[in-house]
Amino acid sequence: MHEKEVVGLPDIRQFHDLFFFCARCSTTRRAPPIYGIFRGPSKGSASLSQLDREQKRELIQKGRFSLMTVAKALGRSRLARLAVIPLWSLDPFDANLPTRQPAELYRSSRRAALVPEYDGGLKVMSWNIKYGGGRIDFFYDGHGDRVLMYEHEVLHHLQRLAHAINKVEPDVLLIQEIDLRSRRSSMIDQLQWLLDHTSLSFAAFASQWKIGWLPSRGLGAVDTGIAILSRYPIDQQQRWALPLIDEQDGLTQYFFLRRCLLTARINVPGVEPLQCACVHTSAFASGDTKRWQFDTLGRYLDELGEGGERALLFGGDFNIPPPGARRLHGFDDSVAVEEAFQANDFRGQTRWLEPLYEHYNPAVPLEAYLENEDAYFSHTTDANGFWNRKLDYLFTNRSWRPGSGLTFQSVENGGIETMPLSDHAPVFGVLEL
Repeated sequence: MHEKEVVGLPDIRQFHDLFFFCARCSTTRRAPPIYGIFRGPSKGSASLSQLDREQKRELIQKGRFSLMTVAKALGRSRLARLAVIPLWSLDPFDANLPTRQPAELYRSSRRAALVPEYDGGLKVMSWNIKYGGGRIDFFYDGHGDRVLMYEHEVLHHLQRLAHAINKVEPDVLLIQEIDLRSRRSSMIDQLQWLLDHTSLSFAAFASQWKIGWLPSRGLGAVDTGIAILSRYPIDQQQRWALPLIDEQDGLTQYFFLRRCLLTARINVPGVEPLQCACVHTSAFASGDTKRWQFDTLGRYLDELGEGGERALLFGGDFNIPPPGARRLHGFDDSVAVEEAFQANDFRGQTRWLEPLYEHYNPAVPLEAYLENEDAYFSHTTDANGFWNRKLDYLFTNRSWRPGSGLTFQSVENGGIETMPLSDHAPVFGVLEL
């Protein structure tokens, strides 16, 4: 019998795998929408039914099955897909996040410093810090197989990040991929650590991936997301959800990242309050998800800036090169072989950034970027190579100091050697209010 003739039939052996995941179930507060559960089966899905229960339990606990493999196996039966509904509604792993909710506020534990006066410009920086992983080659990069870090490794990387931040002395810092209580980074609260070791005193945080226990590759507990750090007081902090990856089945979506926009009001003495936003859009999405995320982002920004009535600053890791970029695929460092981690073919995507360039002012004008692309590249997965594409941005509905937009690529270009610190280089501009 052909595969398409049996995919709709229930396989009771598959339910063991699903309810094994739900074994830690406890009563929770909410039942969020169910996305993507009624999708067809993935071609070539592996079957867990070939193993007995004890073998499956042992392999899953050891992380030998990736989450993608488990999800595809469970997705072979429509009845199994229906069984994902209790996972979303009961939320045994605390993975669900509301569409909109207050974000977390942080303060430095250092002795309170005087709030600086506005001197005509705010130094703004955005940096994806790879959750303090430096240039360790992790499994999703395709360059290695590391999953977890030792505490001394994380602290060493954080010290080097803090040194670079203190050298720039930004007034506002947008961070992507920062961990709070994650097993992969030894449960260190990286946001609090950076506040305590830099001149930044206030912060807001929004989770993009928060789960009590992740049954994949031994990752365990994860709480990672995006943050806004400031030398000035912060309030009105909010987390705004972005669309999930549509092509994923319901089980994978439950355990996967929940992209969002983090917003906060920064209160700078003597000038208008500054609405600030940080975002990190999906990398591993091949359908319409990224376009939907940018459509949603545009609506959120319109609401936040009230059509230009309120000063607005936003930026982050957009995971798309600028319109007109000369290379959109075929990067030398694109070595990932798993389909789920293919993230470097940007053909047809750059047009989604055009509305941002049309309605807001970038720290690096598009004309300047196109004249000298190499100087503004901010990403590579290869620690032994050099930055080869721009994915990181800063925008405002006010003005940037002319010529202030730059990317800290190296000592020669920007004054800071950042290649060993992350797979992204920080971007910078001076905002004038």
